[in-house]
Amino acid sequence: MIKLTRLNEKQFVMNSELIELMEETPDTVITLTNGRKYVVKESLIQITDLIVDYKRRWFLRFTDEEKNMTSR
Repeated sequence: MIKLTRLNEKQFVMNSELIELMEETPDTVITLTNGRKYVVKESLIQITDLIVDYKRRWFLRFTDEEKNMTSR
């Protein structure tokens, strides 16, 4: 899940696994796998960084839990 900002300054959280396409037109438009579109203030680079950070934290947590289980 990543936190994004609409053009009206309202923040929301999006499931990054549902993102199919992102484009700058010049506003950033995110298209989900169900066809729904969101226009956000963040740039493509910022969103990509948010997704990478989220996935890194998720995988590290999973790896840490796995290490704890095998060390018992």
